[in-house]
Amino acid sequence: MKITKAEFITSAAGKSQFISADKPIIAVSGRSNVGKSSFINMLAGRRKLARVSQQPGRTRLINYFDFGSFILADLPGYGFAKVSKQEKAKWAKMLDDFFAEKQKISRVFALCDIRHEPTADDRDMVSYLYYNLIPFTVIATKADKLPRSKISASVDKIAASFGCGKGDIVVTSAQTRQGYDEVLSAIERTIAAFADGDKGEDDEED
Repeated sequence: MKITKAEFITSAAGKSQFISADKPIIAVSGRSNVGKSSFINMLAGRRKLARVSQQPGRTRLINYFDFGSFILADLPGYGFAKVSKQEKAKWAKMLDDFFAEKQKISRVFALCDIRHEPTADDRDMVSYLYYNLIPFTVIATKADKLPRSKISASVDKIAASFGCGKGDIVVTSAQTRQGYDEVLSAIERTIAAFADGDKGEDDEED
């Protein structure tokens, strides 16, 4: 497939503003500063579709984008320490409400930083997706910031932490576009499953 359209739709601050669509909704999750905005911009082939910030924890809403054949939902980053407990609770409630409508979610791209072992929050997110049978793909970001000789060992650690196979992890770099084709393949399978009326519950992680 080829992505030819990528447009911002709206932001949602709560359940009443979540959108429904007649095409698959693919969510992007990950801790603060994992590279979600850069990942989205790589998919779009645009530098500024999703705002990239040097300040972690900036995304506090769910931002929806129209990619033509699917909708992409950029979720607030989790695990950022420098916000109030009240703000963290607000974000957690928003994510709980979002995933409670799992019938609307065709796939989740669960991002983690390839340079580090998954955090407790990362593991909690993946465990949540497993438990609720929400199809997902693990995306290891920032591969350009790690020597090639260390990538395989890092993927081993991520796979062990999440309890999945190395083949279930897509290694990406927004700078070099590494992994772009593999991500598109996951999107293609998601669109096909949606068209067949099957979210792909038998394929939790690609």
